[in-house]
Amino acid sequence: MGLLAIGLGVSLTLAACGGGAKDSGKSGSAKGHTVAMVTDVGGVDDKSFNQSAWEGLQAWGKEHDLKKGKDGFNYLQSNSDSDFVTNLNSAVKSQFNTVFGIGYKIAPALEDVAKQNPKTNFAIIDSVVKGDNVVSVIFKDHEAAFLAGVAAAKTTETKKLGFVGGQEGEVIGRFEAGFIAGVKAVDPDIDVKVEYAGSFGDSAKGKQLAAAMYNSGIDIIYQAAGDTGNGVFSEAKDIMKADSKKKVWVIGVDRDQTEEGKYEGGNLTLASTLKGVKTAVVDISNDAMKDKFPGGETLTYGLKEDGVDLSKGQLTDDVQKAVDDYKQQIVDGKIEVPEKP
Repeated sequence: MGLLAIGLGVSLTLAACGGGAKDSGKSGSAKGHTVAMVTDVGGVDDKSFNQSAWEGLQAWGKEHDLKKGKDGFNYLQSNSDSDFVTNLNSAVKSQFNTVFGIGYKIAPALEDVAKQNPKTNFAIIDSVVKGDNVVSVIFKDHEAAFLAGVAAAKTTETKKLGFVGGQEGEVIGRFEAGFIAGVKAVDPDIDVKVEYAGSFGDSAKGKQLAAAMYNSGIDIIYQAAGDTGNGVFSEAKDIMKADSKKKVWVIGVDRDQTEEGKYEGGNLTLASTLKGVKTAVVDISNDAMKDKFPGGETLTYGLKEDGVDLSKGQLTDDVQKAVDDYKQQIVDGKIEVPEKP
């Protein structure tokens, strides 16, 4: 429910920027404005980051009675990093008024394409790109990850925790740093094992890393790995099916991943760190449609702005209380969460 507030927060932010919004981007009415998004590797069904953005774009289309396609909204799938430039240019050639780049890895390609196409609106999620026709959206993922660390530290029975990241870099580094800081704030003696798969689209690798972690005695894994993270869920389910007495957990990322944790005996999603990508996509698309596209702006959302959070999931009341206490301390500025591991 808290994430719903981002709608108001983003609207107010963009309204405040409205007077200084750049007019370089195309304008359009509800029936004439079109929006496309270029995915990161993993696809719109990754049950994580890309899917959140696509759900936002679909919601925007439904709101304005638009259909999927060149006259409404659409996505272009990137199967590798080499697809970024091609897909961005394809979106421009198809005359989409606003084009989203989903994920920090697209930033270099989007910066080049945006310079070459000043009359098209561009939005980059999880990175900053300079340009009068580009709006950048950043989330304080480390703050939500801190709460995940608190929840894991309060729940673990083995005092051994794991973190599985997609690719090393500034963005996933925020998840790692926040998670470890949250764990250590509760109990400095808890061990946290960190592994990176080197990809956001390799569920087999995610499953392999999770198997090694669970076999070593780790009972909770926080994954920030896109489609790779689905392999973590798969391994956890296999363990629970094989031995119902052995309890293992997964902490989801970017959207509520309760559904991914369901198995015949229950649910192994302890909680999920939430990220307002869906709402940001809707609000930016709406403002662009109203000729209020905030070109040149960088919008940043954390716990204070209701841009990130931690879901209730399977947390006990005592654990939830601890999470709420730490959350308030972060909002009040009493705790500054590190952004780098």
